Amino acid sequence: MLLLVWLVIGIGLRLSNLSGKSPWTDEFSTLVFSLGNSFLGVPLDKAITIDTLLQPLQPNSAAGIGDVLKHLLNESNHPPLYFTLTHLWLKLFPTSEGLVSVWGARLLAAIFGGLSIPAIFGLSWLTFRSRLISHFAAAMMAVSPFGIFLAQEARHYTLAILWAIASLACLVITLRHIKNRTQLPVSIALAWVIINALGIATHYFFALTLCAEVFVLIFMIWREWKDKEVIVKGRTFNLINSPWKRIYAVAFGTFVAGVVWLPIFINNSYGNELTDWIQGERVGFAWISPIFQAMAAWITMISLLPVEAPQLAVVIASGLVMLMFFIWFTPIFIRAYKVQLSSPQTQLMTQALSSLILGAIILFFIFTYFLGIDLTRGARYNFVYFPAVIVLLGAILAAIWDTKNQEKLKWGITGKQAVAIILLMGFISSITVICNLGYQKYYRPDIFVKLIEKTSTSPVLIATTQKTHVQIGEMMGVALEFKIQKSNSQPKFLLAHLEADRKASTITLQNTLKTLTRPIDLWLVNFHAPAEVNNCIADDRSLPSVNGYEYELFHCR
Repeated sequence: MLLLVWLVIGIGLRLSNLSGKSPWTDEFSTLVFSLGNSFLGVPLDKAITIDTLLQPLQPNSAAGIGDVLKHLLNESNHPPLYFTLTHLWLKLFPTSEGLVSVWGARLLAAIFGGLSIPAIFGLSWLTFRSRLISHFAAAMMAVSPFGIFLAQEARHYTLAILWAIASLACLVITLRHIKNRTQLPVSIALAWVIINALGIATHYFFALTLCAEVFVLIFMIWREWKDKEVIVKGRTFNLINSPWKRIYAVAFGTFVAGVVWLPIFINNSYGNELTDWIQGERVGFAWISPIFQAMAAWITMISLLPVEAPQLAVVIASGLVMLMFFIWFTPIFIRAYKVQLSSPQTQLMTQALSSLILGAIILFFIFTYFLGIDLTRGARYNFVYFPAVIVLLGAILAAIWDTKNQEKLKWGITGKQAVAIILLMGFISSITVICNLGYQKYYRPDIFVKLIEKTSTSPVLIATTQKTHVQIGEMMGVALEFKIQKSNSQPKFLLAHLEADRKASTITLQNTLKTLTRPIDLWLVNFHAPAEVNNCIADDRSLPSVNGYEYELFHCR
């Protein structure tokens, strides 16, 4: 019954305000490809209407799973499992003004996020054989602001988390067989390979979870090697006896399941362009920014107050409260962690989880500093070790709660009170995410559309430079918002394809303006080419900034 309480709370939070936030460009990728549609049909280099721009969001009864695979693998850099499931799922939901249901698409991710609550309970029980630890892990998963953030986006991360939980469960079983020097059952080995294959087919970065698991196995080799003089069942430790042979078979099967995607990933012509945002040279502050970005992501697994609220006073107050919370929480956390690390019943699994988390973090920084791919810029990528963090947090909260350690903690608070405060902080933080005051959407077309309607009295042309479907998604957000707000304005959009010679986009803009009746208000949005417009006057008013949309306004008379 208590697990049911965590499940109800977690699902309730994930469903709250599910469609209240505007979708952003990555979610448009999910919607378009899952429908079996393509971005390539959107006209470039000429003015188009809202309906033309949003045409890829119209369900196509003739499109099947084959179309999903074809367009996704040709135009994106993600494996197809989640998109295929979403394709089937979206058939259950009616359209809204002829367009796909954003709420329906997000609901699938929210359901997977809700399922992670009983799943993490099961993993925690398997790991520590403690109902107390399992309940605290489930409670933390239910209210974690990071978990809520991932579950309220029409993306594949919550499904990948479920595969990570299942893979970690197989790892835990394997660790016990290594400790006891017994053979790993064929059923577990086969299930592990299948789970890993499905994980890679959901997100390529799931491979980082598998690499982190290798860190744990290396740790076990080192641990067992230290105890090599201890004879168990008449045998000493070596890497040939049970259960290592089947572990090698699992590794080989997983390797094959991953390699099959390599040709597709390499041959994808859009791959590098779609990952430009996490690549770049390191100059000045950029050398240390990944450290702060990583720390911010770790903190938000537990706590996130309204640090992105529009009121500066709220932002400052939220930051101060979070700082005080972690000053209070950190020594308690360290003390409880040491308790679990020293206990014979929990030592092995605490060390294993710590090795996995540390291994994943090391991999993130290797990619960031040595391979030039800054994974810390995308907080969502921390899904690869998020379940391990939650299980370890459950163990730490159980140690804090333990009635044997009820002496006053920091600031005169008992262990039970400390756990209640931590869970309450998580709950408040989840409300912050739901209200878009933390983990705020990268793009705010709702604000931008209101600004356009308030500012422009003439017909509007919104122009941007286009390189990949990311920029199309940016404009789709604006166009969809005009629909949602039932605006009387009917702006036109220009997607000027960006070539190596950026002047070509400028010429496209100039030629397009010649075909339109004046007066017209020209909004250059994320326009990465020279803004040379004929007979148009720049608006000199101080207009507010909008997340995701850098703009200039020109009045063409």
